[in-house]
Amino acid sequence: MKLLRSTVVRRLGVFAALALAATAFGGVSHASGARASSTSGVVVIQTRLGLSNGSGAATGMVITSSGEVLTNNHVIRGATQIRVRVPATGRVYGARVLGYSVSADVALLRLAGATGLDTVSIGNSSTVGLGDDVTAVGNAGGTGTLTTKAGEITGVGRTITVGDGQGIPARLAHLLETNAGLRPGDSGGPLLDSAGRVIGMSAAAAIELGSRTTGSAGYAIPIDRARSIAGRIEHGDSSVSVHIGATPFLGVSVAGSRSFRSAGGVTVAGVETGSPAARAGLEAGDVIDSFNGNAVRTYSKLVSRLLRWHPGDTARIAWVDGFGSRDAATVTLTSGPPQ
Repeated sequence: MKLLRSTVVRRLGVFAALALAATAFGGVSHASGARASSTSGVVVIQTRLGLSNGSGAATGMVITSSGEVLTNNHVIRGATQIRVRVPATGRVYGARVLGYSVSADVALLRLAGATGLDTVSIGNSSTVGLGDDVTAVGNAGGTGTLTTKAGEITGVGRTITVGDGQGIPARLAHLLETNAGLRPGDSGGPLLDSAGRVIGMSAAAAIELGSRTTGSAGYAIPIDRARSIAGRIEHGDSSVSVHIGATPFLGVSVAGSRSFRSAGGVTVAGVETGSPAARAGLEAGDVIDSFNGNAVRTYSKLVSRLLRWHPGDTARIAWVDGFGSRDAATVTLTSGPPQ
């Protein structure tokens, strides 16, 4: 199962993601018979992944006229710059991340200087049933041009395992399944009901990354769930699963390959020059097994521990180096790309 940011490879780590995608911002095209209004409030997102010299392209939904945009967390993960284009007007805005949930794959952005924007029409995902007609809208292929694809709901309450090439899987639950033909780049775009209301946010599809063919199954996060998380972010209601504001930066990456796995902790694949981890003396091959006195055995646990803190906070990390010696240091976290 693949996430739908237009991504060729992503280096899963605490500091970076790696993506390669089309960078053009285009206009709007419509599938035969689709309503022009189906693209109202839908925007094109382009990210720059400065730590890995990559870029990404995906989709978002404007949920307030003042510029709040809902999208997937994996769309903005690792982004050092985010630009959002409104196809209807051609206007391009810089964006910052207000908050996100890694586990739910939801993120909320704020567009700089935006006013009077058209918004999507929010529906009710709790009433969705098998066989309901739907339309998916998105930046398929990362071309910058919005396309629409018709289909039906083929499943509700689905749970899937997703990954993007590096062997570190994640589970997404309570999803809507559709045969609307989702493609990379559609991430963050709306799944509309027959009345043009958003009932889901596209997130994943059973296709090979880079394929130009549509998959047999696509998956969307129910809009009720996505909107609930966005509301928590708007109100500053942080939790174990919802991070608010700037992301704390440790400066290590981990790899999903077996050569970088350890039963005793999280094996470091790389260390960003000048980062808190580098100043602490961490090196590739070291195994981090404790963060602020709490054991960490997996990448996801390290990230969840890290995201409870903020830039400027101090944290104590402990690790075993390549020679089997134990080390520990107190670091001051800086600000980095979202996870």
